[in-house]
Amino acid sequence: MREYRKLWLLLAAVLAITFGILGWSGVEVYKQVPPIPSKVVTPSGQVLMTEETILDGQTAWQSTGGMQVGSIWGHGAYQAPDWTADWLHRELLAWLDLAAQESVGVPYDQADPREQAWLREQLKNEYRTNTLDPDTKVVTISERRAKAIAQTAQYYDKLYGSDPELRSSRESFAMKEDTLPSAERRADLAKFFFWTAWAASTERPDSEVTYTNNWPHEPLVGNKPSTNNLIWSVVSVVLLLAGIAFLVWGWAFTHREQPEPEAPRSDPLLAAGLTPSQRALGKYLIMVVGLFIFQILLGGFTAHYTVEGQTFYGIDVSQWFPYSLTRTWHLQTALFWIAGGFLAGGLFLVPLINGGKDPKYQKLGVDILFWALITLVVGSYIGNYLAIAQVMPAHLSFWFGHQGYEYIELGRFWQIVKFLGLAFWLLLMLRGITPALRQRGGDKNLLMLLTFSIVAVGLFYGTGLFYGERTHITIMEYWRWWVVHLWVEGFFEVFATVALAFIFSSMGLVSRRGATVASLASASLFMLGGVPGTLHHLYFAGTTTPVMAIGASFSALEVVPLIVLGYEAFENWRLKERAPWMASLKWPVLCFVAVAFWNMLGAGVFGFMVNPPIALYYIQGLNTTPVHAHAALFGVYGFLAIGFTLLVLRYIVPGFQFNEKLMRLGFWGLNGGLVLMIATSLLPIGIIQAHASITEGMWYARSEEFMQQPLLETLRWVRTFGDMVFIVGGLAVAWQVVIGVFGGGRRDTRPAEVAVAPAE
Repeated sequence: MREYRKLWLLLAAVLAITFGILGWSGVEVYKQVPPIPSKVVTPSGQVLMTEETILDGQTAWQSTGGMQVGSIWGHGAYQAPDWTADWLHRELLAWLDLAAQESVGVPYDQADPREQAWLREQLKNEYRTNTLDPDTKVVTISERRAKAIAQTAQYYDKLYGSDPELRSSRESFAMKEDTLPSAERRADLAKFFFWTAWAASTERPDSEVTYTNNWPHEPLVGNKPSTNNLIWSVVSVVLLLAGIAFLVWGWAFTHREQPEPEAPRSDPLLAAGLTPSQRALGKYLIMVVGLFIFQILLGGFTAHYTVEGQTFYGIDVSQWFPYSLTRTWHLQTALFWIAGGFLAGGLFLVPLINGGKDPKYQKLGVDILFWALITLVVGSYIGNYLAIAQVMPAHLSFWFGHQGYEYIELGRFWQIVKFLGLAFWLLLMLRGITPALRQRGGDKNLLMLLTFSIVAVGLFYGTGLFYGERTHITIMEYWRWWVVHLWVEGFFEVFATVALAFIFSSMGLVSRRGATVASLASASLFMLGGVPGTLHHLYFAGTTTPVMAIGASFSALEVVPLIVLGYEAFENWRLKERAPWMASLKWPVLCFVAVAFWNMLGAGVFGFMVNPPIALYYIQGLNTTPVHAHAALFGVYGFLAIGFTLLVLRYIVPGFQFNEKLMRLGFWGLNGGLVLMIATSLLPIGIIQAHASITEGMWYARSEEFMQQPLLETLRWVRTFGDMVFIVGGLAVAWQVVIGVFGGGRRDTRPAEVAVAPAE
């Protein structure tokens, strides 16, 4: 049809243009990364560090858990300080004290206000001046600054070791004793931290902003929002409003209600019968809910570390299971079980696409993939443990232990295993889809779009392999967000949209044409903002103004399609009324309704809260970030995975019925717990931190002094209530799946056309 052709051309154009923009931006990132000096020297010729020792410090930082212990340039965990902001502030104070002693003979805080102002001006001039020799890449610093660096390095040597002087700080930061046992590696770690602070305080050549666009906010060195920051923040808001306006007008003038087909008397998916590969999916569902429960229990455990630091209700467990390890497992487990739910949903579709039968050896492939996933989970967890415990040899840590980067913590070997597993899943999917595509006749446009999304999900995780252990952190961030943003938030979203459209059209509840048109249009909208919008994570990661401009503009457009999700939620809700037998799918459908709600709130409202450059400048790395992360990652992709899990459960267990009381407790417990977690703890803490960041500086908003004040500690304790409600909800859903897979619960033996959910 001509309408399909136009929509396919639109999608192709969107992908070509947006990936072209993202690719051009990647070239800009590679060319303009903050330089790592070949040497840092003093005028007397003393060599303080080299490129090799700075990169050695980066690998030392990675081996401790990296982004799971504080953050760098705002990316990472939130309990310990942002090491860039913290190092910079400590070094600046050390320089001011040394300068005051040399010039007026007293510490800086005892000097006359006029002398303090003069010293601050000297400080700003020295720190913002770029002394990098473009030919030799040698950075020359003053003898005074060298002394300030040495003093600051001593603090970090004590903090990452076991010096009793800083034991209370380690407790406040949820760091275990002797986080990095090797004194030599602690010295290298300090050099890496210094370099990140040097890049954050040194102006780019021929520029008035630092290599990190003046981040973090640090009044002492003159780090404040740049003019371009303000301009592109305004532009992003204008584009958001314009995008919403055009969407509403376009919807009003082009949207046409598709005629609804007459719903079949019985569920067509039940009539298709079960194949061996579909029956084999029960163990996937157990794995999904098992990992889900493990993840939320770890979440509660990890959250408790934010109030006790090294103990769990007085029991010292940090030497075996420190915060950095439990947070690593918490995030990795989320990705494992959510991906597992998506993989199971896809594998369930293969026989339906393939004419109701399995491709040859499909069950064997499903079984092999399952045990490969189990091996991946167990192996990567063991590697994480050995790396953070500093048991694994340093040269093996990145490959088999911990990469140090948030959401891609698993060792590189296990990352490759995960990519191969996804590729194998893609092969299993294509074995059923390809024959269907080759058949003559019929409308295959929706199936073609489903195939495109499956290929993207199967292959785009591989972009996380495009950096190495000693790759520049700015370049690593570029590729990391290809995985975290583009793979998860982009292609998983398209896959879920198309898979649901395919399922509901196969049920005869919506027309194939309507499902195809809606899916193609949605894919174009998601990709338009989502692909270049990846760059909004890189505003202050060592990139230039063009990257900020692209990220701010396009990521604002990401919010636009979320405006109409209320309509999508209503349409999903209406499906349960289309036929009596749809009552048995009430809870999977409700999960999909929840996805639309949290997409609007978590990805839309809370996402835009941290999107404009001026907002992110002050709140990157504060508790406003996990507000967005929890509401979007679980609220959208978590509920999608649970919805797929419940949907598959309904069909692979003949006659299965959901327990209404159990599912009501589970569904509303998860939603209510998430609301309480955000509204009573994360968001209030984030707002209070934002005020501190704006008025004092990023270093203060993440400092021990600020984070350990009674009000914030109380708010972290209050989170326990939301966590408990959420855990109860999760246990209820998990128990429903377990009793369903293992034959417990009620079975409906009535004919499919009259089967309905049990009365309460």
